[in-house]
Amino acid sequence: MWTRLFLPLICCLAWAGASVAEEPLSAIDWLSDIAATPPAQPLPSATEAPVARSAAIEKVTVQPLGAPSPDAVGLLPRAVTGLPANLWGSSSVADLSRAINAVPEDAIPPIADLLKKILIAELDPPLGDGRPGQLFLVRIDALMARGAVEEATGLIDRAGVTDTQVFRRFFDLALLTGREDQACTRLKATPGITPSLSVRIFCLARDGDWPAAAVTLRTAEALDQVSNAEIELLTRFLDPELFAGEPPLPRPTRPSPLTFRMMEAIGEPLPLAGLPLAFSHGLMRPNLGWKTRIAAAERLAKAGALDPNALLGVYTERQPAASGAPWDRIAAVQALDAALMNGDPKATQQRFREAWQAMREAALSPAFAELYGADLVSVIGAETPEAFHIALLSPDYEEVALQVSPTDVHSQFLVDVARGQPRQPIDGNALSQAIVDGFADSPPPLSSAQQGRLDNGLVGEALLQTMADLPTDVNGDLDNLVGGLSLLRQIGLEDVARKTALYLLLLG
Repeated sequence: MWTRLFLPLICCLAWAGASVAEEPLSAIDWLSDIAATPPAQPLPSATEAPVARSAAIEKVTVQPLGAPSPDAVGLLPRAVTGLPANLWGSSSVADLSRAINAVPEDAIPPIADLLKKILIAELDPPLGDGRPGQLFLVRIDALMARGAVEEATGLIDRAGVTDTQVFRRFFDLALLTGREDQACTRLKATPGITPSLSVRIFCLARDGDWPAAAVTLRTAEALDQVSNAEIELLTRFLDPELFAGEPPLPRPTRPSPLTFRMMEAIGEPLPLAGLPLAFSHGLMRPNLGWKTRIAAAERLAKAGALDPNALLGVYTERQPAASGAPWDRIAAVQALDAALMNGDPKATQQRFREAWQAMREAALSPAFAELYGADLVSVIGAETPEAFHIALLSPDYEEVALQVSPTDVHSQFLVDVARGQPRQPIDGNALSQAIVDGFADSPPPLSSAQQGRLDNGLVGEALLQTMADLPTDVNGDLDNLVGGLSLLRQIGLEDVARKTALYLLLLG
């Protein structure tokens, strides 16, 4: 039996020195090392005699005949996004990759939301240079880097796992969302997509085939095909009880999702601080402690990578049993939530300021506004300035603005912006002047570079460059704000322009 297990594994290990397929332009540096040793043929099973059919390494790609390019696959149809089908025009994938990655990860919420919409939209593939499917990987990596793992998973599910590079991302996304069994099942069912030995050992163990996993590890160690750090981690993963009382393993400086999950499995979970944003999803599983899940949910919500309702779901799981952060913040939100559910104006008036202050201090204002903005106005009215401002940061900002009769210049300007008609700036306020200029019927001309992109049909590049240049606070370049608001409105993104202006006015 052991001979039958051992020989196929040596057949696999013989490929270890092979070069890997060319990485896409967008590759992020924390992906698991899955595509390291792809053999030309699927490994024989433990009951089959090993047969070497070829010494050549093949690039395996699987795609149904007549299937659309994965570059065109999206989760949102054009009727929903309002984006032109030919947004990418004749841009090259290299140029689009640079433009996508230039949008800062700390972009203000309206711009971060727009980027996510662009990345998951159904759009025609670019006509410029680039391999088919390369932009798809760029989009997946950009979503993963920004913590949008559910959206990245949805894109892969829609497009299908077509090659090793897509499987690499599919596998890591599964690890981060607790779906590793699904990924290992896909591995067994997909010929030609063979992972590295660490992944194979992990999946054999998950499948309960501990003898095969142990043999694979020892063979890999004997042939020097895995690093010492991998050997130590995999050995403890396969038999953690053997190392009871031993000092913990050194903390990896840049762990992959596979390392992250195995460290957790051996009882040495990695601290949230310093981990890439996407790893926070791996710390939100129900079997983990409440405080750990709160920290992960808040981190994701700050980055706009978690639906505010999911944050509220974590907040309201139970009553906080202590004081201090984050418990005081959660208690304040729970008290406000109860007052709103009861439709109690007096209690809502008493509770919302405390909750708003706590959420602002935690940089969670946008999530709070989306959750409660419209409800606050509904229960206590728009006459309370703070409630009015919070509501203007919610998706219902325009409806709220239509209900208000402003009594001062500042409120009037906010209402005008929400209605898309700012005409009179606030005296001495440079930001309001820039917003008026950006919304003018005849705004200042765009830069020659931006206008050139539009003239050449490179609308997507022009849009992404605008998103990268927009200020993230009131101290940013107001000339870029004027041009950015103008371009957003010119290509039909009026809603984004209004939200951007309101955010800078109220929270910038």
